[in-house]
Amino acid sequence: MTDHHRDPQRPSPDALLEAARREDERSGKLKIFVGAAPGVGKTYEMLQAARAKLRDGVDVVIGVVETHGRPETEALLDGLPVIPRKLVSYRGHELAEMDLDAILARRPKLALVDELAHTNAPGSRHPKRHLDVEELLDAGIDVYTTVNIQHIESLNDVVAQITGVRVRETVPDAVFDSADAVELIDLTPDDLIQRLREGKVYVPKTAERALAHFFSPAKLTALRELALRRTAERVDDQLLTQMQARAIPGPWAAGERVLVCVSEDPRAAGLVRYAKRLSDRLRGPFTAIYVEGRETRRLDEVARDRIADTLRLATALGGEALTVPEGDTRTADDIVRYAQANNITQIVVGKSSRSRWFEALHGSVVHDLVRRAGNISVHVIAGEDLAGDPVPKKTVASARRRADLDPLHYVVALAAVGLALAVGELIHPFFGIENIDLVFLTAVVGVAVRYGLLPSLLASLTASLAYNFFFLPPLHTFTIADPTNIAAFFFFTGLAILVSNVAARVRVQAIAAKDRARDTAQLYSFSRKLAGVGTLDDVLWATAYQIALMLKVRVVVLLPENGSITVKAGYPPEDTLDDKDLAAATWAWQNDRPAGRGADTLPGATRLFLPMRTGRGPIGVVGIDGDKPGPLLTPDERRLLDALIDQGALAIERVNLVEDMDRVKRTIEADRLRSALLTSISHDLKTPLAAVLGAAGTLRDLGGALADAQKADLLATIVDESERLNRFIANLLDMTRLESGAIAPNATLHDLGEIVGSALRRAAKILADHRIEVALAPDLPMLALDPVLFEQVLFNLLDNAAKYAPDGTTVHIVAGRENGGVRLQVIDEGPGIPPADIERVFDKFYRARKGDHVRAGTGLGLAIARGFVEAMHGTITAGNRTDRTGAVITVSLPVPASTRLDNAA
Repeated sequence: MTDHHRDPQRPSPDALLEAARREDERSGKLKIFVGAAPGVGKTYEMLQAARAKLRDGVDVVIGVVETHGRPETEALLDGLPVIPRKLVSYRGHELAEMDLDAILARRPKLALVDELAHTNAPGSRHPKRHLDVEELLDAGIDVYTTVNIQHIESLNDVVAQITGVRVRETVPDAVFDSADAVELIDLTPDDLIQRLREGKVYVPKTAERALAHFFSPAKLTALRELALRRTAERVDDQLLTQMQARAIPGPWAAGERVLVCVSEDPRAAGLVRYAKRLSDRLRGPFTAIYVEGRETRRLDEVARDRIADTLRLATALGGEALTVPEGDTRTADDIVRYAQANNITQIVVGKSSRSRWFEALHGSVVHDLVRRAGNISVHVIAGEDLAGDPVPKKTVASARRRADLDPLHYVVALAAVGLALAVGELIHPFFGIENIDLVFLTAVVGVAVRYGLLPSLLASLTASLAYNFFFLPPLHTFTIADPTNIAAFFFFTGLAILVSNVAARVRVQAIAAKDRARDTAQLYSFSRKLAGVGTLDDVLWATAYQIALMLKVRVVVLLPENGSITVKAGYPPEDTLDDKDLAAATWAWQNDRPAGRGADTLPGATRLFLPMRTGRGPIGVVGIDGDKPGPLLTPDERRLLDALIDQGALAIERVNLVEDMDRVKRTIEADRLRSALLTSISHDLKTPLAAVLGAAGTLRDLGGALADAQKADLLATIVDESERLNRFIANLLDMTRLESGAIAPNATLHDLGEIVGSALRRAAKILADHRIEVALAPDLPMLALDPVLFEQVLFNLLDNAAKYAPDGTTVHIVAGRENGGVRLQVIDEGPGIPPADIERVFDKFYRARKGDHVRAGTGLGLAIARGFVEAMHGTITAGNRTDRTGAVITVSLPVPASTRLDNAA
């Protein structure tokens, strides 16, 4: 949390909001037990803490705890209430997952949820367990959980480099950082290896493999350091938040933080590098700060460019770079105020190269810092140490800023003094000379506020001379006769210059604040716009439009495609690039450096191309061009462009990640369907084939010895199983047609009763052991149906009822009018549909749990029925009977407009 402008004597609003969030009784509290590796004792310590809470009378339940067969951990489960896990079917297996709904219904005070990084089985409410934990916290339930340091998202690459293993299950850093408490469970590598050898972590064979690969002393030491360092960072941030919430002036040197002061001095880059080295030695973060005042606007382009490049260097080195406006006090006071508000412990500043006379007149930032820093250490770095450490050579030339020296400003300043002189001449006879000086001061202040320091100084000097010439005796000469008037003249001149300085400073601060507020508002609006778009095209268009709007340039955005870089968006719309621009864009993409107009590489291109990058690397290129000759951007505009490109790059990466997740989900779904299809082919289709082959083989080998009745039974078996096999294959073909979108209903007006009768005749064999009752309302209208498809729907529903309803029970077919349409129901007297399966019975290859008496099926019948019904603009739902056990499948069909009109007539 960084507060740039806050008075350290007042609490930070952000810190107060964070403290209020943590103290909100409506939200649960999260405590994370973190360790460097498996086996350090995270779950053991979590259970110990939970048992202590239970002894204190707290309502504690176990949502999920993985003991991994460790006896000492399993012993701690005794006496702790356990919420049974629910079973989730996946690829023919039953996976036990935490029952989130049961915990929410139980509403304990504290829930234990082991292994925060766990990935839930497909079909669960949330894909990751940490999302389950967030829902528990939102419900006001406290949570204890565990995680290994290698599962923290930001450390994923580091852990992979150390261990050689890429961890797939990760937890976002935001979850770790938002925890109310983090407890590090530490164990030395030697002790952990000893536990492993004793079989207290893994079974013997697994332990041997772990010792040979993951559990080496060097790797465990590195992971231990990561865990200690990451936990320390979390605690340090928590300390800073508490200090800011309570307005505690810093520093509290619990952790080191480095602040480096940046100026236009050519040696500032060396200061930043020194601060980086110092922060590495102290193992803390560093920040580069620049205080922007009225002097900034008078700097030449080289100096302003140097400041921007130095701040970018700080960001490139892993630090934070910020610019703060100058306050009403000295620059050193602004730096110390920021340092105290953000618990800075070390300040780095360069030794001044200015003369003693300059420092005596204008003051010294270095001396002021040393005097005002208090407990903060100040490092004053000699200029000789930094002489050979300049800022890197620029790769993109900067455009010149519009000059502030406008002759019109000085003409207006003289005119304002002339107007004041005229007013003074008018009021002199009435008010006397004592009030004339106020008229001139008003003109000086007006010029300073409107046009800045230099025109106001000209106005001050001109007003002093005019005051002397026209109002101090002897008149119309620059001679002053009265000594008291000499003092008045000099006091007036000094006051005019002082007032012009103050007014000019206020003007500079107001302009800087206005510009910063405008840019901030536009960046905020841009970020909100990016957060609200979900497609790549929208992100690219928004990025191109915002850059063009704020910088008044033409923009193209290019992304990689099929091994090359291609234009994906532009404002104004642009689809092609000439050869020079395309070469510059390709070079910028391949080398991750600027190229094109104003750059060191390929400067003959029309556009300037800048790479778009995130923490994962380059993702695209932005090209800009304008109508003015020469370089396109001033240093300030370049910094603004960098901010816009960074936001756009993050949004593009977010969209790409979402698409990758969707692609993974589709792959998982395809694998699941492939597995289910193979199961159907290997079992459901093999069963009737085996029956047919068995019966046919018996007839062939033993035909002469069989009685006619036995032959008839075998032939009937062949026919029945062949028909069953035919239905399975037809279902697979129908589902293929649905998936490919090849189903186009040939809908014409038909009588529902005729289709029901046809379906019953077709299903006569499978319904032979059931009673059928049909109750169709006499006033049913004609419906726009495809008779073949709807007959298949009814056949599948009847087949489903026959499978699950016991022999001898009744299957009801009921149809009637309802809400302007027609509702048809197939009702059986079976066990009904499990409540958890009601929403899933129409999924492909999904089959509810059933007893041994139920015939096997592919799990496609109801999925096909839903596809056919929806193709005919109807709906189909599943439910259970309320009068007794049994399932109810309801099909709702619309009545054609022509039929409604005929009935109304």
